Amino acid sequence: MLKNALLTLLALAIAFGLGGGSVWYALDAQSGVGAIRSGPWTAFPDAGTKAADPYTKARIARNGVLSLGRAEGMAFVADADSSGARLRRECAYAIEGRFPAARFFTLYAADASIDPIDTGKPRRAALHSYQLLRKADGTTLIQTGNQPLPGNWLPVTGTGPLYFVVTFYDTPIATSSGFFDASLPGIRRVACNA
Repeated sequence: MLKNALLTLLALAIAFGLGGGSVWYALDAQSGVGAIRSGPWTAFPDAGTKAADPYTKARIARNGVLSLGRAEGMAFVADADSSGARLRRECAYAIEGRFPAARFFTLYAADASIDPIDTGKPRRAALHSYQLLRKADGTTLIQTGNQPLPGNWLPVTGTGPLYFVVTFYDTPIATSSGFFDASLPGIRRVACNA
């Protein structure tokens, strides 16, 4: 009798532990059901629509973000560089390439909760499309790190995981025909302090 009760409790503990762990992983992952990828960038195009899957809805509810509908725009998140290595706040990166067409876009550096990094200075770790310097061919080079650099510089301070979030507003990539035409800039690690 006691043996059966212990085995039942053990089975329930394993089931709840593995089930809860898998849900936690699914909500934290920047891939999975409903995701589209462009290089190191991931988006969930159905996030602000009725067609959103249960995991996307749960991710939005847990993070407390206001998701955009397809007609409004789309947000892409990068948690790794173009070589697949996880992004770290103690490293400097170069984000280089061409951004897709959009009326306006923002790019910011985020912590593990996808909140903008507070640099402790008046300047936040964010840039927008109207302030970017572009090369003659239309590409952009954005450098990140804790030391100011000439050109487009995105300040990043602290240690731990790093995410880059780019949100496009009023863009053709948010339509069903534009999903796979969107190519976003690459992310290259330049140096690390640790």
